[in-house]
Amino acid sequence: MIVAVGIDLVEIDRIRGLLARHPQRFLERHFHAVELEQMRGRRDPVPGLAARFAAKEAFQKCWPESFGWRDVWVDKRGRRPELRTAARLTERMHREGWRAHLSLSHSRAHATALVVLASRD
Repeated sequence: MIVAVGIDLVEIDRIRGLLARHPQRFLERHFHAVELEQMRGRRDPVPGLAARFAAKEAFQKCWPESFGWRDVWVDKRGRRPELRTAARLTERMHREGWRAHLSLSHSRAHATALVVLASRD
């Protein structure tokens, strides 16, 4: 059963501008080390960062309370991205019987993320 749905759309140039103005601060404040490692070596990491930024926003729209930017991150193993969460969020998800499903996409101008929070029943 679907508990909540969140979607977010991010302008890639907005992320590019933030990186140009405050590169270290922006990366350290908004992205988990796993995300940064997975972006390392890409010719242009900005679309991937924008999609991960959108994923955090989309998940926040599903979640019943606030959390920090690095409390949720995208871990992509193979072709399928998965949301990972800090311990307190993971504990609540297990207690409630919830699971987060994630889809990411981007074009030249925009990145988007869709999160479906569903019960395991």
